[in-house]
Amino acid sequence: MNLFDISIPHMSRTVGQVPVWLDKAQAHADQRKFDVNVLLTARLAPDQWHFTRQIQAVVFGPLRLANVLRGQAPPDLLELEPTVAAVRACVAETREKLDRLRSEDFAGAEARVIPLPFLPGKGLQAPDFVQQFALPNFYFHAVTAYSILRHNGVDVGKSDFLAPLAIRDL
Repeated sequence: MNLFDISIPHMSRTVGQVPVWLDKAQAHADQRKFDVNVLLTARLAPDQWHFTRQIQAVVFGPLRLANVLRGQAPPDLLELEPTVAAVRACVAETREKLDRLRSEDFAGAEARVIPLPFLPGKGLQAPDFVQQFALPNFYFHAVTAYSILRHNGVDVGKSDFLAPLAIRDL
C-alpha cells in the first residue's frame, strides 16, 4: 500500500460527508427558522477557527498532501465565503480533483522529504508527514467542524461522520 492508498481515498471520503452535514444544518435552521449561514461563523472556543475556516482546512488538507507527495507546490489557500452555497461548491470541486488522482501518480513519494511551513528549514520524511501530521491534522479539523454543528444543536451523529460502511456478510 503506498502513501496515496493510506491517505487520499480516506480523506476524500470524509470530504464527501460535508454535504451531509450541511443538509442537516439546513434542516435544523429551517426547523428553528434562522439563516443557516449563521452556523458557518460559529466556533467551539474563541481561539478556534469558525466552521467555514475548519472546512477550508478539510478541503485544503488532501489537496496539499496530494501535491507535496507528488513533488508539486501546495495549492494556494483560497478564502471561502461563509455561505452554504460557497462551501458546497468548494467541497464538490475538491472531490472532483481528488477523484482524478490515481495511486500510480504517487510513485516514489515515500522517498520525499516534506518541508514544514510552520518550521522553516525543517521537514519530515513523507511517510512520517502523512501519518504524524497530514492525517491527524485533517481529522482534527473535520471533527472540529462536525462538533461545531453538533454543539449548535444540529442532529448529526457518528454515522454522518463515518459515511456508509462497506459491511459484508460473514
